[in-house]
Amino acid sequence: MSHQLLAQTLPAPVPLTQGWRLQDTKKATGPGETVSSIAYKPTGWYAATVPGTVLTTLVNNHIYPEPLYGLNNQKIPDSLSETSYWYRTTFTPPPAYAGRHIWLNFEGINHKAEVWVNGKNVGRIEGAFTRGVFDVTPYVKAGARSAVAVRILTPPHASGGISNPSNPVLQTLANGYGPNGGNLEGDSPTFFCSVGWDWIPTIHDRNVGIWQGVSLFATGPIVIKNPYVTNSHVTASSSAADLTLKVELQNVTNQPQIGVLKGSVAGQVFSRNVTLEANSSQTVTLSGEDTPALHLMHPKLWWPNGYGAQTLYTMPLTFTIGKSASDSKSATFGVRTIDYGGVGNGAGSLKLSVNGVPIMMRGGNWGLDEALKRSPYARLEAQIKLHKDVGFTMIRNWCGQTTQEDFYALCDKYGILVWNDFWLDDTVNYPIDAKMFLANQRDTMLRFRNHPSIALWCQRNEFPVGTPFEKEMIELASEVDPGRWFQPCSSSQYGVGDGDYGIETVAHYFGPFKDVFHTETGAPSIPTLEAVRAMMPKPDWGTFNDDWTQHDLCQNNYAPALTQRYGAIADTVDFVRKAHLADYETYRAMIEGRNSRMFDPCSGIILWMSNPAQPSLVWQIYNYDLEPTAAYFGVKHACEMTHVQMTPDGKVQVVNNQSKTLTGLTAVADIYNLNGVRVSRQSAKLSASPTAATGALSITWSAALTPAYFVKLTLTDAMGKVLSSNFYWRATKGDDTSALQTLPPVALDVRAARSDAGGTTTLRVTLANHTKSVALMSHLQLRRARSGARVLPVTYSDNYVSLLPGETQTLTIQAATKDLHGEAPLIAVDGWNVTAAPSRSANVSITPNADAGLAKVSEIHGIDCGVCWLPGYAADCYVTGGGQSATDNPIDTRGVAGAAPAILYRTERNGECTYTIPTKVGQTYNVALHFAETFFQAKGQRVFHVDINGERALSDFDVFAAARGKDRANVQIIPGVRADAGGHIVIRFIKGSADQPKVCGIQILPANSK
Repeated sequence: MSHQLLAQTLPAPVPLTQGWRLQDTKKATGPGETVSSIAYKPTGWYAATVPGTVLTTLVNNHIYPEPLYGLNNQKIPDSLSETSYWYRTTFTPPPAYAGRHIWLNFEGINHKAEVWVNGKNVGRIEGAFTRGVFDVTPYVKAGARSAVAVRILTPPHASGGISNPSNPVLQTLANGYGPNGGNLEGDSPTFFCSVGWDWIPTIHDRNVGIWQGVSLFATGPIVIKNPYVTNSHVTASSSAADLTLKVELQNVTNQPQIGVLKGSVAGQVFSRNVTLEANSSQTVTLSGEDTPALHLMHPKLWWPNGYGAQTLYTMPLTFTIGKSASDSKSATFGVRTIDYGGVGNGAGSLKLSVNGVPIMMRGGNWGLDEALKRSPYARLEAQIKLHKDVGFTMIRNWCGQTTQEDFYALCDKYGILVWNDFWLDDTVNYPIDAKMFLANQRDTMLRFRNHPSIALWCQRNEFPVGTPFEKEMIELASEVDPGRWFQPCSSSQYGVGDGDYGIETVAHYFGPFKDVFHTETGAPSIPTLEAVRAMMPKPDWGTFNDDWTQHDLCQNNYAPALTQRYGAIADTVDFVRKAHLADYETYRAMIEGRNSRMFDPCSGIILWMSNPAQPSLVWQIYNYDLEPTAAYFGVKHACEMTHVQMTPDGKVQVVNNQSKTLTGLTAVADIYNLNGVRVSRQSAKLSASPTAATGALSITWSAALTPAYFVKLTLTDAMGKVLSSNFYWRATKGDDTSALQTLPPVALDVRAARSDAGGTTTLRVTLANHTKSVALMSHLQLRRARSGARVLPVTYSDNYVSLLPGETQTLTIQAATKDLHGEAPLIAVDGWNVTAAPSRSANVSITPNADAGLAKVSEIHGIDCGVCWLPGYAADCYVTGGGQSATDNPIDTRGVAGAAPAILYRTERNGECTYTIPTKVGQTYNVALHFAETFFQAKGQRVFHVDINGERALSDFDVFAAARGKDRANVQIIPGVRADAGGHIVIRFIKGSADQPKVCGIQILPANSK
């Protein structure tokens, strides 16, 4: 009888994901014996989502609103984390299970659980990352209905501290991000980030529940456990590989058992006779030396993304007793060898090679796959595929918060190596229960160690000091998975470092470097305008307020940096447009900077972050709804296997990630002025060394450059085929490219053709620039023609592309045909200065994205002097000196003539500062200054002066006295102000007799306006 036929004699596992009910134990007060009895009636319980968390169930039952939209999360009580919960369902073991051992399997719960079946306590599960497998044979009967009840216990420090409280802090204008986490790490292993981090709000149930699958399965007397397949050292040229199989066999009966372990791999069958004593376990080891079937000839290797195929082997195993199959398992694995650059014993720098080929690690950090752990396979696959398509080779599973089978299996499929942390952060609140932690570590490694994608295990995030049980962790890793590197810390040792989480200059990312393998660097990353609007209700679209900080944009230096680079931010649309320009070049530079020193000495760069856990405005390369951001396409260019790039000092390099020399190359640099005229062309012929960045040429800059200008790089092979291209915008003075706002509008000629095959719709889109101007950051967005809704997920071959005068580019867009919902595809076009003529057809239509507008130099009449912008008030600009702060205090604007919306007064610029605001020469203006005292409780505690164009406008001004109290708005009107000879109004805030000056807003209104 064949191995496959033997396996078929085992009855199939039964998933238990339907019919679950949920209730708070304060409302369902019966003991486990009662709740798990078949007679119990769960009246008033909620229909539970399994797998899923408690909060997911409550949201699905409309008890609470969707927590990730707007400020809804603030409507959900944190008391959800302060109680325990019952889950309950009924099941019927199939008749085919009769005469066999029946097992109840939990893939993952959080945080701890008591499991009851038919009135009997069958065991506990402790920790979020271990399985719970229970022999329920004594308590159930095949063909008969049974009940299971699971009491979920929340972490004891979910809302109370070990040494001080870890109550959640709202992300607001005043609070900013607040503290990262709290003392919940003391209960690790758990989802400790759910108490709140700088990339996720507080999840009010702390993600407790049955978050992974539940199933029944049946076996005979012998159970197969944790098969482990490794291979001998291989390289790309290896003609053979020896496999080693280690598998644990457990006899669950009181009688000795004799049987045969059978398996196969690559069509070759093997077997081993085994005798097990009563109630015993035995590890069976087979290798290519003693088992010919495990000597694999001409193995197909598993490679990281971009370097070769991701070949996976499956090794089915069956244990038979006589003619009956007792149990079967399959091990899926890849044949590959990872070398780590000779690190060990405190020496060396981490440098990964796979199958003998050095691999520059480029990737992103994942905090959580999704804030509430709502990750069906299709969504998770789309997320991982986005990493493949961008050219990444690594994901860091930060603090192990995405430790689940589908994640690793999809990384195997798409060639994404995993840096896998364990569940320790950079605080000193070590897990209280070391035994539980180590048990979860053991089961995690046993469970997932066959995945070729897992490159290394890492003890903890950031904090360089080891845990009190570090020695035990290292010994456990050496015992269970000795072939993988165990990195002590994510931010130090063996050349590893991290840092930079806000926007920096492009030059900053090119060094000097303090480390070799950089595990965290990031900046804000703003989604499309449509995605921003989808995060929050319409009243919040145009005003930077707590809804924006709830979605993580708490970095007060971001908008000022955009203003300095690209000009004043007039409104939300202008903010998004300028943010896309910044994000593209910033994220590209993060990768290109390390590219420039590839293996000299740089060996890895991992973005903080790539995947958002919620709709976010920071640290991501695609949005929560899976729409790629501008940053995504900057990164995609930088991650090309063959890539041409430019350093900030004008050196052109060719980055060759392949293991062979590339010959006959030509690198060309074309420099264009703002008027679309080419200033110069410079070129060089070269060969590019393998796995290195090779210098091609140093650009000589013309003296005739405009304040902002463009560089187009092109790399071709000996036949003239384009291998890589790249497009830069630069400034002649510092980073000030605000002159880009003067680019004329460009209406692209956009043509598209549709084809459908295999459930996928492909659009081939040709963009042609027939004008004499540069089309900067041309952006395509796939929508459904009738509804106008975006089609997601979607794959763009490229986006945010820039076209020179007369240039044509062809892109492809792919999406699942079903996601069009029967509507025709519509391509919306926008960009920095880009639009398109509308066209309609039955196959595909084109429309300009009117909401996105076009870049222009805006005349600013109102300024929010704090960290916000709102209708009529631009983000803070034209200022030197002082600093910004905010309050969450409500501001009273009642009865204040000319008062702005209250949000304006919650932020301020404080300290001596000067505003130099451009206006029109000869024009007369009324200047309105907006104030609110949000700190002092009495008059006389803040007194300062204000000069306008050199004349004293306010003397010994006391905000508290003028407003008649704290947290009240005050408006001071200075009429008849004329612009100076340079067309500016200069406003100076000068220290007086008490404390420092402050201002919330400024209006420059033409004197004839009302």
